[in-house]
Amino acid sequence: GKTTLLNLIGGLDYPNEGTIFSSGVKITDLQEESLSLFRLINTGFVFQNYNLISTLTAEENLMFPMNLAGMSLKEQRERAVSLLKKVGLGDRREHLPFQLSAGEQQRVAIARALANNPPIILADEPTANLDKNTSMFIRDLFNDMKKDGKTIIIATHDDFLIKLANRVLIFEDGKITSEE
Repeated sequence: GKTTLLNLIGGLDYPNEGTIFSSGVKITDLQEESLSLFRLINTGFVFQNYNLISTLTAEENLMFPMNLAGMSLKEQRERAVSLLKKVGLGDRREHLPFQLSAGEQQRVAIARALANNPPIILADEPTANLDKNTSMFIRDLFNDMKKDGKTIIIATHDDFLIKLANRVLIFEDGKITSEE
């Protein structure tokens, strides 16, 4: 239910019926190419299983969406290095995903979600597979994003992440059962 909702909001899945608006755009009416471009610019995704490209370094994983958006190579490198430093991985930029811990991979995934500076971040259980210290670091990153004016939609069971929220929707069996 929660992951499906994030996928619908992000335009990764299509609803069986109804319409979805994101940033004022009716994304359910967009053709695949337009929808891909919309996602690239407007939405950053943080997947539970990271979805890093295994043959690319941490830096290259960040540069990939920037390249798709048409950013110059110089800008890509500068932004990738800056974002990796922001998530505490400036010294791990040349490492492949298998050379990184789960927490490091998640931080690369978060940095990649910020690569094109989208207004919306969608995160699916971003602290689920992490140790306590890394989870705290991730929570602080999300809090910083919130302060920077990002709209962040998180599917989580993490009480500390929930406390950062302005609005909490409770799901049971794929349906919203309450709101806080």
